[in-house]
Amino acid sequence: MSHPDNEAKIKVGITIGDLNGIGAEIIIKTFSDSRITQVCTPVIYASSKALSFHRKWMNANDFNYQTVRSINDVILRKINLINCWEEDIAIDLGQKTELGGRYALKSLQAATADIIAKKIDVLVTSPINKDNIQSKDFNFPGHTEYLANQANVTNYTMLLVNEGLRVGLVTGHMPLKDVASKITKQGIVAKLISINESMKKDFGIRKPKIAVLGLNPHAGDGGLLGTEERDIIVPAIKEALEKNMMVYGPYSADGFFATQQQSKFDAVLAMYHDQGLIPFKTLSFTSGVNYTAGLPFVRTSPDHGTGFDIAGKNIANEDSFRQAIYTGIDIFSQRNEYAGINANPLAYSKKSVDR
Repeated sequence: MSHPDNEAKIKVGITIGDLNGIGAEIIIKTFSDSRITQVCTPVIYASSKALSFHRKWMNANDFNYQTVRSINDVILRKINLINCWEEDIAIDLGQKTELGGRYALKSLQAATADIIAKKIDVLVTSPINKDNIQSKDFNFPGHTEYLANQANVTNYTMLLVNEGLRVGLVTGHMPLKDVASKITKQGIVAKLISINESMKKDFGIRKPKIAVLGLNPHAGDGGLLGTEERDIIVPAIKEALEKNMMVYGPYSADGFFATQQQSKFDAVLAMYHDQGLIPFKTLSFTSGVNYTAGLPFVRTSPDHGTGFDIAGKNIANEDSFRQAIYTGIDIFSQRNEYAGINANPLAYSKKSVDR
């Protein structure tokens, strides 16, 4: 069991997201309860002027933080803020603006640089707008692809997590009309390898069982409703089995979740975004977390967007953001334990015998 003092030393970097959305609101609500500093040291990447703006309109008198010059000046067990810019900027709550995207990127760039340099331990990203953040420095569908690019990683998986429910995606942020052409045997096998390794390293599951969903209704119904299952998905599952992975399917997506079959598996691989996220969000309510498996660092995010429609109304629910922090801490600790076991398996084996 980890000691609270060791947990508090875990530095969790937090991006501000789009300043016109609910990112700052859920950050302030989460950290208004200072007890969270007993399990980590939060480091917010934003500006004191922007954060003060949100703190004022929210009347968040219980939210207190200290501004530090860089990650090297962070004080453990305190809520820290690193100024990523000094200038005043216009904040238009609920509006999609060019400034909102530009300064969301400044926050993301600073936090990403620190986690790649291993100056922070966990990265929690607040929601961005995938349109207004586009620029010469950000030409990606979302956080996941940007972070993989920055880490020089090609095999990664968007994984939605809520306790025992874990749903990964073969294809992510793309138009539905393009999905079928992007489903390949090689791509499915790569995602299965990524998820299988993540289950072991990040979640402590020694022999993970993974379910694979079909692409078409009723998993193709024997080829009547599509041939991708027969020609691509089944061969991918067979190859995964040959690689000693415990993979099953393909399952019809509607019946799979309707009959609670997800409870029999450690992870589920869906073929496309809505196929996985609609049942996940329905089952997870407000506590789901977006995790990027396969990165050399730990990154989590709440499983919702910028919430422009409710920004400034002080009604945003912070549960998913709070859970993203706890999940990131748990995965970071589990990764360290996994590394220790594999570095010295005999010592850990002896400990098990001694117990």
